[in-house]
Amino acid sequence: MHATLPLMRRYGFPALARHRLETLQVNLGYRCNQSCLHCHVNAGPGRTEMMARDTLADVLAFLGVSGVRRLDLTGGAPELNPHFRDLVLRARGLGAHVIDRCNLTILEEPGQEGLAEFLAGQRVEVVASLPCYLEENVERQRGKGVFEKSLRALHRLNALGYGSDGSGLELNLVYNPQGPTLPPAQAELESDYRRVLRERHGIVFTRLYTLANMPIQRFGSTLVSRGQFEPYMALLRSAHCEQNLETVMCRSLLSVDWQGYVYDCDFNQMLELPLALPGKRRAHLSDLIGRDLTGLPITVRDHCYGCTAGQGSSCGGALHE
Repeated sequence: MHATLPLMRRYGFPALARHRLETLQVNLGYRCNQSCLHCHVNAGPGRTEMMARDTLADVLAFLGVSGVRRLDLTGGAPELNPHFRDLVLRARGLGAHVIDRCNLTILEEPGQEGLAEFLAGQRVEVVASLPCYLEENVERQRGKGVFEKSLRALHRLNALGYGSDGSGLELNLVYNPQGPTLPPAQAELESDYRRVLRERHGIVFTRLYTLANMPIQRFGSTLVSRGQFEPYMALLRSAHCEQNLETVMCRSLLSVDWQGYVYDCDFNQMLELPLALPGKRRAHLSDLIGRDLTGLPITVRDHCYGCTAGQGSSCGGALHE
């Protein structure tokens, strides 16, 4: 695996400071039932890192006193954490809106029986990765058989009301480019997704999010191996859009790794660039309980251009059309 952080000091991304915290994004572990080319977490079946119960208690304690009402659960496959359902139940009991970043195929894994019904019963928002509406493109990026499994999962979620108008059950799909290119316009691509998925497969969804591939971990290493790293970084820099700086996700999101350490975003988490907290070399979530983070500097490097290039990219999709 090629390290890409040492290659990211050429351009100098603009300085940023944090706004009011709105979202707590928690990585429950790097284990996944898939190994996708674009994965910036380098997740896979062989990973063993998993958030323990005492760290989950810190997450709930933070939610209880911070006023943050959006809990964004990610991984790996977050559902593979044995405490996933208990965390969702307790967070919902605190009044938090819970997001599950789901790879869809997890619904068919042994031990995940009743997962879709559980998510619907707890009114969990599902953000599901589907990098294309064509089988060939999905399987090139995510592996053989993934497309058909994903379609079955989407049908199952639709049957529970997910993606239907008025149900209150949000089903948002995520698109990633196949290689070192920027995502197309989100609104136009969403229209194509709706038409093809409805006409060919009878599938409906709430929104489509387009995300740029980050030049880190597995994808970044692949770029280096193919001699594409510098051209991709130059593309991101040349497409930088100043207006996106006000709405990048790190302004209002806090990322927590499986051990409870905190970062400005999950990309910084993967690069081991911790939150800049005075007096702490590496801050833990337990250090932040009852603390206001507004105004703290955000740790930036040149990979941040991946969030400001073109229409912008964040965990909630494009920043502007």
